[in-house]
Amino acid sequence: MMKKTIPFASGLLLLALALVWWMDSKQPRPVELIPTLTGQPEYCITCHADLPEISASHPVKTLGCVICHGGERLALDADLAHSTMRSGANPSDLSVVEQSCGGSNCHSGSEAENRNHIQRVMTSIQSTYAGAIANIRYTFGAQTDLNAYFGIQAVTDEQTATGITSLSAFEPANETNPFIRKFGEQCLNCHINAVPREGEAFARQTGCAACHSPQASADSKVHTFTTAIPYTQCNACHNRGNYDLRAMTFVERTDHPTSRIQDYYQPIAQFTKCEYTLDCIDCHTREEAMGDGDIHASKKDIQYIQCKTCHGTPAELPLTKTLTDPNDIAFTLAFLNPVVDLKLGDTILVTEKGEPLWNTRVLPVGTYEMIGKATRQKFAFRPVKGSSCTQTGADQSSAYCHECHSVER
Repeated sequence: MMKKTIPFASGLLLLALALVWWMDSKQPRPVELIPTLTGQPEYCITCHADLPEISASHPVKTLGCVICHGGERLALDADLAHSTMRSGANPSDLSVVEQSCGGSNCHSGSEAENRNHIQRVMTSIQSTYAGAIANIRYTFGAQTDLNAYFGIQAVTDEQTATGITSLSAFEPANETNPFIRKFGEQCLNCHINAVPREGEAFARQTGCAACHSPQASADSKVHTFTTAIPYTQCNACHNRGNYDLRAMTFVERTDHPTSRIQDYYQPIAQFTKCEYTLDCIDCHTREEAMGDGDIHASKKDIQYIQCKTCHGTPAELPLTKTLTDPNDIAFTLAFLNPVVDLKLGDTILVTEKGEPLWNTRVLPVGTYEMIGKATRQKFAFRPVKGSSCTQTGADQSSAYCHECHSVER
């Protein structure tokens, strides 16, 4: 009996070993990456080697994956590896952005070093929605003025230049007016914290990726982070329709634009040719779009770019700056979106706040050139001074320029 049992047991052992070998052969071979920033091995690229670099400023050899995304760095099982990821596949969601993207050498550093990106986003109108909340509460008698008291989430800024040091979290359930409560239920999906409405036209991520990952929906695997943001990405929030304040509902656009001027921004607005030919980021600066680090009461308090920023006035040329410092922020911005090869000695346009319009150049003949940040298209334009413009100069707002230069739609 003993002699018969030994071959049987040996067979079982061989079968077990074969099964272990077969199961082990099905496991992926670990591919190790040791990012220079952490010095810790991680195996994420074992399965994700096909993902492209997310951006030139986030090289995988330097940052790796885990420092931004979280996750179990040594796990080879997908479920285990992903079990501790921050906010799914989007580490820029504002609920986790400080953990994912913060740090003095990354995006929550000093304002002087232009590293206070998270602070700027968290206090921005795009995040707080403070203006819309204040207007609705004022309209229905919940507050006596249009000052900003509430944001989508509580936020503080003790060093603000606007006088608004904090916003309390807006809680629609605490409002007594039914219209304000309905506003909270129906109309709070336009700030970058919110999950967007359903449909391809609204496709975007949340947080920083709402703008910087074009055409990435909440469940997509787009692995791109860029400053070359096309107007179509802005359209995901800004050109899908309008809110009906009587019914407190969103009325989606039903037309199907066949030209860019029809597709561009709100269908009720007027535009000059440059406004519907350029992309939003070609005119609106990073401080306008992403915030300047201070809490503002409404969009009009942060938006200041006008036609005169690039074109000047009948009496004065636009403001310019000759680049003499190799550490000028203009060179950093041009590196992040290399549509133009800036050099020391180049003269560019600047805003009244001194922000560099780094994708512009003053040409030797006294005219100007702009290179589209998203399209790379070149545009030549002239200053108003010395032209046949009949403006008095008393009003240099864009609305005033529309009187002569707007296009019928």
